[in-house]
Amino acid sequence: MIPRLVSVEHVEGYRVRVTFEDGTAGDIDLEPELWGEVFEPLRNPEAFRSFTFDEALNTITWPTGADLAPEFLYDSVVADRAGTSRGARKK
Repeated sequence: MIPRLVSVEHVEGYRVRVTFEDGTAGDIDLEPELWGEVFEPLRNPEAFRSFTFDEALNTITWPTGADLAPEFLYDSVVADRAGTSRGARKK
C-alpha cells in the first residue's frame, strides 16, 4: 500500500516536514537527493522552495519536473525512527 501524504512544508535549507495520513511525520533533509539532470537545478535554494504538494500525485513536485515517491519520503521518516536514517529527522 502506498502511504498517503497529507501535508508538506519547507523547514529550512533543503529540509521539508512531511505528514502522512497514518500520523507518521518527520523532517527530511533532501540535499543528498539533489543530483541528476532533473534534481540538480534544485540545489538553488530558491528553486528548491518552489515545490508544491500535488495531492493528485500524492507527492512533492517541482517546476523542473522533479518529484519524489511518497514511499521514499515515508521510508525516510520511518528509517530515522528506527535509527537507520536515510536523511530524515524526527519531528
